[in-house]
Amino acid sequence: MGFTQEALDRFVERQIFFPDPFLICTPRDQGLDFKDIRFETSDGVTLHGWLVPAEPSIGIMLFCHGNAGNISHRVDNIRRLHDIGLSVFIFDYRGYGLSKGRITERGFYLDAEAAYDEVLKHTQGGKLKLVVFGRSLGGIAAVYLASQRPCSGVVLESTFTNLAAMARYHFPLPVPESLVRNRLNSIDRIGKVRSKILFFHGDRDDIVPIELGRDLFNAAQAPKEFVTIPGAGHNDTYFVAGEEYFRKFRDFVQSLPPGERNSDRHTDLHSKR
Repeated sequence: MGFTQEALDRFVERQIFFPDPFLICTPRDQGLDFKDIRFETSDGVTLHGWLVPAEPSIGIMLFCHGNAGNISHRVDNIRRLHDIGLSVFIFDYRGYGLSKGRITERGFYLDAEAAYDEVLKHTQGGKLKLVVFGRSLGGIAAVYLASQRPCSGVVLESTFTNLAAMARYHFPLPVPESLVRNRLNSIDRIGKVRSKILFFHGDRDDIVPIELGRDLFNAAQAPKEFVTIPGAGHNDTYFVAGEEYFRKFRDFVQSLPPGERNSDRHTDLHSKR
């Protein structure tokens, strides 16, 4: 049975993207001041995000979240990042939360570009370090941005190489690689990233196997470090690693600005709660 382009597009949209239009909370529920921000993509879709400023701030993070839920499901994570001095700008892709439109792969990239343009307005004229963060599917957006736009550093967590590799892992029937090879593709882009990169991955991740994270790490040419979190699955990395996770995150941001080059490193974090 052949796959048409239209059928593949439907597959990506239905099997990869799981938007939730309903916000369950805001940063205020965690005691955080924030600004509601609405901004437009280049194709005219209005997106919604939150800016959560930290004072003083060690930098500002563009948070590209994963494929399910919306920004309200990341409020606890935002608070913990705020606690280490990071300002956070998090946004919803089209069709997620209060963002308009319907998610597609092309729209996913346009949304990331628009979010990058928006976060630049909040870097205090370039004085704040800009860190692009992507978790799971959000790592695809983060690599896409960092491969073509300047930033101080990149953090990739529980992310993968491309859709073809994920299809081989999750589906018993083969999907023709010629149809999926260039979709949701970080492996061919990460070599263009010049900013320092920090990788986090749990060694019990059964959604994105750690081998895919290591493959992406090995393809990166920038200064980089791969942090294995023993005992962590796909969605519990910072819960399992505890304060050590946030110490590593803070130390990474403080090690910037861009242009600093370190040798590759591999680290294991002991499980902490």
